[in-house]
Amino acid sequence: MKAIINSLWLSVCCLYLSAAPAFAAIYNSLPLYGEAKYADNFSHFDYVNPEALRGGRIVMPGYGTFDNFNPFIFKGIPASEAAVLTLDTLGIVPADDYSTVYPLVAKQFELPEDHSYVGFILDERAKFQDGSPIRADDVIFSYKALIEKGSPLYKVYYADVERVEKVNDRHVRFYFRKGTTNKELPLILSQIYIYSADYWKDKDFGKPMLAQPLGSGPYKIEKFEPGKFIVLKRNPDYWAQNLPGRRGFFNFDEIRIDYYQDTTVTLQALFSGNIDVREEYISKIWVTGYDNNLVKSGKIIKEEIAHNKAAILQSFAFNIRRPQFADKRVRQAIGLAFNFEWANDKLFYHQYRRLASYFTNTEMEASGKPQGKELTLLKQFRTQLPPEVFNEEVPIPPVFADHKETRSRLKEAVSLLKEAGYDFVDGKMTNLETGKPLEFEILSNTANGTTFTRVMLPFLKNLEKIGITAKFRNLEVSIFKNRLDSFDFDMAIVSFPISQMPGNEQKEMWGSRSADVRGSMNLIGIKNPVVDALLEKIVQAQDKDDYIASLKALDRVLRHEYYLIPQWYSPYQRVAYHDKFEHPQTDLKVGFQPHTWWLKKDGK
Repeated sequence: MKAIINSLWLSVCCLYLSAAPAFAAIYNSLPLYGEAKYADNFSHFDYVNPEALRGGRIVMPGYGTFDNFNPFIFKGIPASEAAVLTLDTLGIVPADDYSTVYPLVAKQFELPEDHSYVGFILDERAKFQDGSPIRADDVIFSYKALIEKGSPLYKVYYADVERVEKVNDRHVRFYFRKGTTNKELPLILSQIYIYSADYWKDKDFGKPMLAQPLGSGPYKIEKFEPGKFIVLKRNPDYWAQNLPGRRGFFNFDEIRIDYYQDTTVTLQALFSGNIDVREEYISKIWVTGYDNNLVKSGKIIKEEIAHNKAAILQSFAFNIRRPQFADKRVRQAIGLAFNFEWANDKLFYHQYRRLASYFTNTEMEASGKPQGKELTLLKQFRTQLPPEVFNEEVPIPPVFADHKETRSRLKEAVSLLKEAGYDFVDGKMTNLETGKPLEFEILSNTANGTTFTRVMLPFLKNLEKIGITAKFRNLEVSIFKNRLDSFDFDMAIVSFPISQMPGNEQKEMWGSRSADVRGSMNLIGIKNPVVDALLEKIVQAQDKDDYIASLKALDRVLRHEYYLIPQWYSPYQRVAYHDKFEHPQTDLKVGFQPHTWWLKKDGK
């Protein structure tokens, strides 16, 4: 009998062991590649002042409008900054080590050697603003709410997660699909903002709301008026205020965000003292608009703050669902009509550089002809790619040195259009098969002010010279968003946010699965099997060299398809502010970090 019991016990143990997850190590930080910049016992990030004074308030501009305090759903226009300030994530990714996650709600990270799951061990001090503890159930609720009722992008973003499991009240694990080699997943999951499951149990996460959800972050919403302003008060009982990753941040007792429809209006708001700080997006205003006594006397300070960020992909984006843009030669020809050098000289005061890559200002930017690991990777798709991907240097936007260059570029555009089946009919560039002239509408939104009106005029005239009729429309922000969400546009001025560590989110922007999902970021409508394969290579890369090679290959393939006309960027953020604030002085190119600023001792 004893032998039978022992045998049964051994069988149960073996069964348990075979079902148990792989042995995992516990880490105090989680670097994606290589080593973390900061040691386990670090005291604060290098780009903050841990001794910064606390108190006072800052008034900042917001643009457009808002009618929703849940920015993670498809419906409504979110007040995104409010969510950032009132909610905490599982971990922090600092501006000077963007491939590593450090503790916040999770005090430690669990990762097995086979990367089959990631575990988050929650800080026992972590709590919501009503004093209730943050538990594994809250993490699980937040994740499920995103994929079930959140914006469509989250289903793509977390597609490689098979299931989530509560180990205990302070320990949660995310298991990955079998065979998944998406090394970025632990970092992605660490960025989930944590909501209270108890708070939401009788509410619909999928509906816009104008009540602040129960948060856990450093600020609470004190008052607001939809579309006009939000006032946030610093939470004196913020549970994480003394964590190394939070020291030096969130120094103002009050943050007020006043909303404006036009960025240019906020310049006068700065001069009149209605706002305290503004980032300047218009080069002409930066050069000519601050010539007054406030600036000359030093009461308002102008500062160019260098950044190491991947350039925002600001572009004229084609909607290739439209038949007139199905042929890439047509898209390339239209791009040849945009004279950036004229705009930079006449309108931008040489403040900008031309975007060329999808990953400008990073080491992921393709150049020249493919070589090394990038070439080896692309050879796998040789039969699916045009020969020029291998035989020619990666496309770069044309340079217009003078008027002769303009004529040459427009002649080149006409040749491409003729190759694509177009020719002049009664002065109009016409599709000879359908008999339809080449016409389209370019959309922008009022938050851009008059900026693009000035830029568009010579572009439209150049198009007119080659028989193309293009009309420019400036829409209210909400109308513009609805048109983009439903893919109801020909071409639009769109800025795609590019991550410092591009990964899963790239599927949402360029992947076939999101092309037909209303509200997705694949506004262009890209359905390209090679792009899909390269997106998988990016998320599956196990070392940095393979990761970089995959991104360069993706960049090259996208650029050869002429899906968009890249615009411009600046390696600096231009910031003007009243001389009552200070911010950390650092050689680190982390850009404008307003949540590390503080009020001077004699400030008001």
